This record gives sequence, structure tokens and C-alpha cells, in this order.
Amino acid sequence: MSSAQVSSNNDEDRGFERGTPNIVFHIDDVHKSFGGLHALSDVDLDVQEGETHAIIGPNGAGKSTLLNVCVGRLEPDRGAVIFDGHTLTGKQPYEINQLGVARVFQTPEVFPDLTVLENVMLPALSKRDGHFRLNPFKSFHAETRIRDEAIDISTKLGLGPALEIAASSLSRGDKRRLELAMGLIQHPRLLLLDEPTAGMARADTNATIELLKTIKEDGMTIVIIEHDMHVVFSLADRISVLAGGRIIAQGLPDEIKGNPKVKEAYLGEEEL
Repeated sequence: MSSAQVSSNNDEDRGFERGTPNIVFHIDDVHKSFGGLHALSDVDLDVQEGETHAIIGPNGAGKSTLLNVCVGRLEPDRGAVIFDGHTLTGKQPYEINQLGVARVFQTPEVFPDLTVLENVMLPALSKRDGHFRLNPFKSFHAETRIRDEAIDISTKLGLGPALEIAASSLSRGDKRRLELAMGLIQHPRLLLLDEPTAGMARADTNATIELLKTIKEDGMTIVIIEHDMHVVFSLADRISVLAGGRIIAQGLPDEIKGNPKVKEAYLGEEEL
């Protein structure tokens, strides 16, 4: 498929058939450079509906850059990103979010002066009835259903004791869990996770793994970037390996473990 086929910014299918079995998310021939640095080159990736697809690679491989392209924070120099037949390339991040795509960032982005509970409620209040609202704060005490769900999600992520404290007082690991809760309450069809367990203790990491397994059982499609191989091999159905801005291997977890190109790319990094 050529990039010309999918570079249109409208919502028509361009070289991506809605009827293609299971493929719901498609990255087509994406390139991105910063000056003379080629951060992404010829990146092609398909994600099946309902799968957990991990993107791994050494530091500086271009993983976070790729997610930034997917959610509209960066415009690719060439190529396109397509979700459920909609071309995401050229759209604003809020437009992509309205299509059912949520991202949890590598650096937590929370509202520091709001409580944990208010942070978790805010995305759901903003998108209530499928529409973004200019002042969702007015609804905090009226929306008991959203409040109850926010408490439930926060508790499952270990944030129950911190519901009424300001987000600014949380540890880095707790802020990671808070942002994950803010993503989950949106009930996205595609969840993009950028190192969701970074900064967590092992017990908290394992609890997050179990929660993500439960989410997967509900049919959510997940793309996860993660350095912790315990997390990757606990969750991933398939894995793509990015190195030097290029996909060097794709396959099932056991295939990736035994791939010599992957082992070479990880020299000096965590063992697979």
C-alpha cells in the first residue's frame, strides 16, 4: 500500500478496508525527521482488534515519537495512521480522542491542583453523551454514576486511599496509575500506553498487569510501549521491535525472544 493511498485527511477509507479481518489500527509507511535525524523510517504496523500489541526497542528507537504521530501531537513527513477506517493523520488530538483513541503518556499529565477523584472524573465528564463540555466541573457532584465508576477504577489501581488528596502530592508511580485511570474511564476502543508501569514497585506493576488483562478480556485493543520485559511478555499477543526508527522484527512473543536481530538491538539493554 502506498502512502499516497492513505494520506488523505478525510474519514473515507483509503487503501484500508473496513472488512479486513480483525485489523483495526494501521500505521502505513510513516516517516518522521527532526533536522538531519531520521526518527522514524518506513514504519508499517497492523494491530488486530482486541489484541494487546507491544512495541519494544532500545532507548532512542523512536517509540514515543511513533505514539506522538499516532495521536496527532506530531505530523509525519510521509505516511498515515488509520483507525477503524478513519485517517488520523492531520487531525487534532481531541478529534482523535473523540474517535475512541486514548493515550497514557510516558510523563504523567494530570491536573495537579485537582484531587485524584476529580482527575479521574474529568475525562468522563468532558466526554459525557459523546460531546466535550466547556465546563465539566459544574457536574462533579451531580454525576453519581461517573463518580462511582471513578472510585471503582481508582481503587482497582491502588489509589483508593488517595482519592481526596491533590494530585500534586502523589509519587511518580501513583501519578502513572492516576493517568491510567483517566484513560480507562473514557472507555476507549484503542488504548495507547507509553510505559504505563514506569516508576512502579513490582507489586504495583503486577497489579497493573492483572488490570490490563481484565481490560483485554472486555475486548479493548491495546498498544503498549514498555521497557519492562516482564510486563511485555505477560500481556502481549504480538510484538513489534523498533530500532533506529525502523521496525526490525514483528511476531509472536516466542518468535521475538529467539530473533537474533532483536537480541543484537538489545545489547546493553535489559535481557529478553
